[in-house]
Amino acid sequence: MKRLLLVALVWVGSARAVLPDEMLRDPALEARARTISQGLRCVVCQNQTIDDSDAPLARDLRLLVRERLQKGDSDGQCRAYLVARYGDYVLLKPPFEAATLVLWLGPAVVLGIGGAGIATYLLRRRRVDPDALSADEAARVEALLREG
Repeated sequence: MKRLLLVALVWVGSARAVLPDEMLRDPALEARARTISQGLRCVVCQNQTIDDSDAPLARDLRLLVRERLQKGDSDGQCRAYLVARYGDYVLLKPPFEAATLVLWLGPAVVLGIGGAGIATYLLRRRRVDPDALSADEAARVEALLREG
């Protein structure tokens, strides 16, 4: 029973969101549409391609890609149309330019700041020796030990 459930979950997880009524009759155009769709982000789900998403907007985008290809657009023209309409955000891999600089360099900057903070903390911690007593403190400790 457990094996059957596991097989069912794997099968369902690998299912694609592209429905049969969306597919083009021409296999070459359908292959191009799939290639383009794999590089486009579902703007609703944000971490899925439009091919993998079940969102209604993703379906609309899949249909739009196929419509543009049937009208004779190249792959680049189709992507450019969608970027013009939705911005660079619709691309899973946005281009490296001034507007997307934060997306590309942000993680490295945050990692660098975090590393510098940890290094500073460790260096300050090493400088302070909590075990060292001043001469006055050592004398007071000696006096207390002799009394007790």
